[in-house]
Amino acid sequence: MGSSIRERQIGLLKQMINCNQPITKSSSMEPSWKILVYDKYGQDIISPILSVKELQELGVTLHVQLHSPRDPVPEVPAIYFCLPTEENLGRINQDLNNQIYESYYFNFISSISRHRLEDLASAAINAQNVAQVLKVCDQYLNFISLEDDLFILRNQKSDMISYYSMNKGDITDTEMDSILDGIVDSLFSLFATLGTVPFIQSPKGNAAEMVAEKLDKKLRESLRDTRSGLFTSDLTQTYGFHRPLLVLLDRNMDMATPLHHTWTYQALLHDVLDLNLNRVVVNESETNENRSPDSHRSHGPAYKPKTKSCDLNPTDKFWVSHRGSPFPTVAESIQEDLEEYKASEGQVKRLKESMDQENDAAMSLVSNTTAKLTSAVSSLPQLIEKKRLLDMHTTIATAVLEEIKLRKLDVFLEVEEKVMSKAALDRSVLDIISDPECGTPDDKLRLFLIYFICSPNMTEAETDQYAAALTKAGCNLDALRYLKRWKSCTKIATSSSQYLGGGTRTVNMFAKLVSQGSSFVMEGVKNLVVKKTQFTSYADSGSFNGAETIARNGRLPLLRSETVETHRTGQQFCTEKSCSISRRHCLHGRRRQLLGISEPCRLCKVENGRREC
Repeated sequence: MGSSIRERQIGLLKQMINCNQPITKSSSMEPSWKILVYDKYGQDIISPILSVKELQELGVTLHVQLHSPRDPVPEVPAIYFCLPTEENLGRINQDLNNQIYESYYFNFISSISRHRLEDLASAAINAQNVAQVLKVCDQYLNFISLEDDLFILRNQKSDMISYYSMNKGDITDTEMDSILDGIVDSLFSLFATLGTVPFIQSPKGNAAEMVAEKLDKKLRESLRDTRSGLFTSDLTQTYGFHRPLLVLLDRNMDMATPLHHTWTYQALLHDVLDLNLNRVVVNESETNENRSPDSHRSHGPAYKPKTKSCDLNPTDKFWVSHRGSPFPTVAESIQEDLEEYKASEGQVKRLKESMDQENDAAMSLVSNTTAKLTSAVSSLPQLIEKKRLLDMHTTIATAVLEEIKLRKLDVFLEVEEKVMSKAALDRSVLDIISDPECGTPDDKLRLFLIYFICSPNMTEAETDQYAAALTKAGCNLDALRYLKRWKSCTKIATSSSQYLGGGTRTVNMFAKLVSQGSSFVMEGVKNLVVKKTQFTSYADSGSFNGAETIARNGRLPLLRSETVETHRTGQQFCTEKSCSISRRHCLHGRRRQLLGISEPCRLCKVENGRREC
């Protein structure tokens, strides 16, 4: 594939707005003026990838909702972009009867059925407006591109294709078929946009298999139809077989991960702020002074903070570089970029001062001064844009930091990491749930659900004890009741190897960050970069870097002689440096160290003034 999903969709949208004609130099220099009419789904598709300025460059003078009140503009053509639903077609019929535009280009997000196309033709005939309908096209753009290789299927009414809607107890066969058809239509649109037919793989016996079968059937029908040309090259008219692999999985395969409190920049924005379609909303005026510790628990705040919308575009180099980075690293990068900006700004100021102090004798250096001035002027727009982005990310990071401090998310993060990696807990889950100052009810419920999923041997009495504590903390236990039924139905005991923490330890990652207090909230955060543990293990062939092995394999390194499960007694060894067992051969002691277990094993005892296993 020559370009990304996002670039393909942008190209098709621009061609659609250009009256379904290829974009040329002449058309880009002198665009024809037009009106863009879309429904809510069309707006969600366009808004993350085309700005208002880009729409204006394409000749769009006005963009309006299909179902909003609109005045007639009989001298301008209209580009429609909407789903082919009964409601939308009814409003299009009204526009045809009222003759509010000069001409009409109807572009449907997904394929319009035969009978609805006939209804549209009948409406145009009855309105005596057939000559004004210039084009009717199926665009196959029923998906939303958020990044170059990241897309979602639907935003408006997303609960229609949610995990809940597909797994609720009272779902009917008709509702399930409608959900599956919507998913299949969106996936088909994706591959029609890419112009390629995928290999499809899915597990058996769940909804993923049903989606795979329906999608396979739809792709085969399209390939048999020689008129469609969706997967045909324009030059050779032959099918392209540069085929990607589509893997469809059921959410039930991994229930703990979506509940996990994570620490990367983009995931934190999803978790603690309102991030939707690459736009995050921040409460700008919300500070420690005007926000009480319990304000996040109340449903009716006493004041309405000023909100600010921030667009996180792929053109933002800072966002592209750091959206997957740990939050302390992001804070450090903000500080470094701010210092770099201040240095550049200082150079411009010094140049201005030197020019003001020049006398007649210095005019001989006018050529050098002119070159410096030209360089400063040319770099000024980039400096202004860099300052705007730095201010935006500082505002966002400050809001995230406030939520971390208020909800003590560092505590939840570290405990969940240890639960998922089967490490020893410094503080019990029940203690955290019972702590009224620690997190929101949803945070506590998420923590326990992860603990419940990762603890296959939890007894009913223990579950009831935790449920009582959750109820006292104000949690809704519907999710717990569902997971109980899910466990009993699947009869799958989650093994410890399914959930392993990352290779980077998260020990006290937010400790200094939360306790930091200064006029500039982010100052000093650069010292809080995640503490990395260098895993070094010894085998018979010599030493190797365990961190590199983790990067390659995504798991803790296995020693070649790790198959030796016991050393006479079946117990793990201690990690004491003075242990009489050689550290070179004390394999389980090294294993305990890798897992972050610092206490000695039960066989460790003192004999003759030294520790022995």
